[in-house]
Amino acid sequence: MSYLTLFVTALVSATLLPASSEVLLGALATQGHALFWLWFWATAGNTLGSVINGVLGRQVDRFQQRRWFPLSQAQLARARVRFNRYGQWSLLFGWLPIGGDALTLIGGVMRVPWFNFVVLVAIGKGLRYAIVLWLVLGVASGGG
Repeated sequence: MSYLTLFVTALVSATLLPASSEVLLGALATQGHALFWLWFWATAGNTLGSVINGVLGRQVDRFQQRRWFPLSQAQLARARVRFNRYGQWSLLFGWLPIGGDALTLIGGVMRVPWFNFVVLVAIGKGLRYAIVLWLVLGVASGGG
């Protein structure tokens, strides 16, 4: 049940809803849960939450024809080409507490290919959770 709770908390924290999966991850790590599974489920949940952001971002096209939409079709097409050429790597920073959720939303708007989106986001999220575990265990063992 702890792993499911961590998965759901990590998923919610990757969306625009408030949640703090790092605190739960740290608490579970100090209680002796299997570190690999903690890392895996936190990374999987957080990555899935970012995929939800990407799906929402891809819905922007539904509003493109509205008069209030801020970009023309040509401007959006040029922005997509530029972002897909250079900006995909920014998804590695989807883990950032400020702006990370927006990056994954923009990745959806810019239609980053799903494989690239998921791989880049998962790498960033996985590294973040590995560092959180390393820091928590260092402090818990008296090393930090």
